[in-house]
Amino acid sequence: MNKTVSSAGSMTRGLNGTLPDVAIRHLRAFLAVAETLNFTQAAELTGTTQPSLTRTIRRLEEALGTRLLDRTTRTVRLSPVGHRLRAELLFLLPRLENALTARPAETRLRLGFTWMLPDGWMQEALSRFEEQTGTGVELVRRDEPFAGVDRGVVDLALLRGQAPASGMHVVALCSESQVAAAARGTGLDRRQSVRWAELADHPLVRNVVSGTVRPELWPADHRPRTAVACGNFDEWLEAVAAGRGVGIVPESAARRGLHPGVRFLRIPDAPSVPMLLAYPRQGAHPLAARFAAMVQDSFAATARHTGQLPPSRGALPVH
Repeated sequence: MNKTVSSAGSMTRGLNGTLPDVAIRHLRAFLAVAETLNFTQAAELTGTTQPSLTRTIRRLEEALGTRLLDRTTRTVRLSPVGHRLRAELLFLLPRLENALTARPAETRLRLGFTWMLPDGWMQEALSRFEEQTGTGVELVRRDEPFAGVDRGVVDLALLRGQAPASGMHVVALCSESQVAAAARGTGLDRRQSVRWAELADHPLVRNVVSGTVRPELWPADHRPRTAVACGNFDEWLEAVAAGRGVGIVPESAARRGLHPGVRFLRIPDAPSVPMLLAYPRQGAHPLAARFAAMVQDSFAATARHTGQLPPSRGALPVH
């Protein structure tokens, strides 16, 4: 690691009072010499040659504007400034290196979502990312429109529908069909499909926080009435099961068999819903782009293998 640091201590200021530009390798080299008082041994400790080590110490002294070592042909001694620098580096350098070293066990990538991750290919991407990077993915469910990525609560977010208006990299994964959800025992549950316009005649159960449906998707003169406004997916599902109204949701929800009291119906002419990954343009997690690329690769591999675009195509299970 060849990081460059500036020390705020007065003894490490140059003669003109400015902070010197010092690399960590300079500090490591000095500490090795200060501990051994022998350039040959210090070169072995640092994995370099004695001439290279001598040049490194000379550059450090030039940067600091002061002598750190008193050298003769036979002996090496620390100068008064060298003694002080050694004492401070014994405490500071390990902590600085620790702060600058990313340890896989402590590094996490937070993936936000509002409800339900896609089956199969997303889990494959998570496993491959963790295996290749040593960075664990923390799955964070947030009941808010953009799963917290717009507020920095998570590093990336899997979103359905709209992404934050600005300041985000947005990676399009696929488009999902939408299905209707109706309680068993109602008239709709006996049907296999329903037209989009027909749904305007039924009371609507809406997830107003992270759902994908709003009345404006229907013509102004024929829109459904919102019977129940829910704050998250679980509330939405229970309200539909209780017969409060009809729900509309991306097709992936129907693949899970989520509730014994709910039946899903196809909507052949429903508008599709984009599935997206979003992460900040500024200050993003260092591995955010790599994770997004792995998710795209996993999706593409699944699409090639199955010959279809998961999960937006294919047979819808009948419950």
